[in-house]
Amino acid sequence: MLAPTFSVCVYCGSRTGTDPAFAEAAAQVGQWIGQHSGQLVYGGGHNGLMGIVADACLGAGGQVVGIIPQTMVEREWAHTGCTELIVVDTMHERKRQMMERADFFLTLPGGIGTFEEFFEVWCWRHLGFHNKPVGLLNTNGYYDGLLHFLEQPIKEGFFGRPQIGMVEVGTQADPLLKNLVELAGFSTNTHVALI
Repeated sequence: MLAPTFSVCVYCGSRTGTDPAFAEAAAQVGQWIGQHSGQLVYGGGHNGLMGIVADACLGAGGQVVGIIPQTMVEREWAHTGCTELIVVDTMHERKRQMMERADFFLTLPGGIGTFEEFFEVWCWRHLGFHNKPVGLLNTNGYYDGLLHFLEQPIKEGFFGRPQIGMVEVGTQADPLLKNLVELAGFSTNTHVALI
């Protein structure tokens, strides 16, 4: 098996949500990663947007690394079709390995776990624990409320525009992924797989 061109950690929901556009965006992200000889690193689940992005990446010829705690495996939440499935003891170990194995990060719509992962990896970049690009895919305005709220801590003096500038925000998967790949120091021009 050829080494992947790049490795992207995707955070997203274990549910599909009510808007069909969320599932469509997850499929587009997975397909794009696979078609560009990339590797998906994600939470290892088979449900919701997590399962959709993984299946789409595998279907497009990409490699998928799932990292999941043992307790979630016992609940039969694991995606057994991953290229590599890593079972860990704790959520902290899961997130550490996801961060270490990624060249950049992309957050799709999701719930409280997705929010926590996004804020943590953004905070880690702010604090200098990594210098990897961080992206937010704002499908159908899902994150509009969050982006509006983030103006409040700026107004109140808790952080500034440079922190906001550490997150690349886009509404379409293709241009946002191209931007993140290039910011991470890779090219998208020479590694498109013909499926």
